Amino acid sequence: MTSPAADRARYDRATAHLDAPLALVDLDAFDANADDLVRRAGGKPVRVASKSVRCRALLERVLARPGFAGVMSYTLAESVWLARSGFEDVLLAYPSADRAGFAELAGDAKLAAAVTVMVDDPAQLELIDRSREGGREEIRVCLELDTALHLFGGRMRVGARRSPLRDPAGLAELARQVQRRDGFRVVGLMAYEGHVAGVGDALAGRPVRSRAIRLMQGAARKELAARRAEVVRAVRAVVPDLEFVNGGGTGSVQQTAAEEAVTEIAAGSGLYLPRLFDNYTSFSGRPAALFAQPVVRRPGVGVVTVLGGGYPASGAAGADRLPVPYLPQGLRYDPQEGAGEVQTPLLGSPADDLLIGDRVWFRHAKAGELCERFAELHLVEGDRVTATVPTYRGEGRTFL
Repeated sequence: MTSPAADRARYDRATAHLDAPLALVDLDAFDANADDLVRRAGGKPVRVASKSVRCRALLERVLARPGFAGVMSYTLAESVWLARSGFEDVLLAYPSADRAGFAELAGDAKLAAAVTVMVDDPAQLELIDRSREGGREEIRVCLELDTALHLFGGRMRVGARRSPLRDPAGLAELARQVQRRDGFRVVGLMAYEGHVAGVGDALAGRPVRSRAIRLMQGAARKELAARRAEVVRAVRAVVPDLEFVNGGGTGSVQQTAAEEAVTEIAAGSGLYLPRLFDNYTSFSGRPAALFAQPVVRRPGVGVVTVLGGGYPASGAAGADRLPVPYLPQGLRYDPQEGAGEVQTPLLGSPADDLLIGDRVWFRHAKAGELCERFAELHLVEGDRVTATVPTYRGEGRTFL
């Protein structure tokens, strides 16, 4: 690994012929992060979460590597687009109400074979059937298990509010309903433990909270491993030829892969390594995706102003959802202004070494959301841009 100063020099040299704002992906870091995900998965295939990449060229790059298999998509329109683009195994990770998309899926044998949709409620089956418009292709279905940890007799919940299905009986009954219904087939089961995979457990300067998170996550992993195994047994009793059981996320790859009931791991953010994944004891990686904003003002000593940069990430609003000034190290936001829509003042002694036209490199808080701000990514190897590829946005695709 190179030093931050050396990385900054490399990125500046590689993109000297380009005007900022711009976004890049360091392919050496990207590939190293991919290798680490495969290592942690311990022989189980890694399904790439497309929402964390949002660039077809990079999805293709990682899927060409040993240890990766399939895409986990986030909307039905995206799933259909990817399948039509040649991706042969696309798991839609969220239920959809896209009637036009379901009509397209049900009317095309190739699409129906490539795309698996998410279901956790019989009403979703009704919506799909009403959307078919005469198409009779069999729809591949994945069921989702709620992974939240319930404490104090259910009075406290830790985890995302996703599927309403928690217990083996509920999942098995929905599997029976799907199997009894013409035009549907259960092929998979998914359980995403976001409160483990997506929550850092080593928060800088907060040792007590970090220990509390580790204790919570330990209890959550233990409870979920036992419940997930029971659910898989119950669903396999209804669907003996179940194709896959998907679990995990970047922050919990090795723990989830250790569960015998899980057959594949989902991960995506670990490829770009955004700032929200800095605070984990279970792994470390290399920041691979960055964006640069140009210095356009020098308001005074210890201050520069860059163009734009106010790209907050989704989730509960807070400072941790903002990008962070990364290179040169030592810059910080003005607390009165933060990251601005059109301009962003940055404070700190490194500001005095920056000239008009120099660039400041930032890291986004979340992975693929950076690509909603840029039409293209410049792929850097060493100190050269070796390719420039479109993001989803650059291909005219804004799925959410």
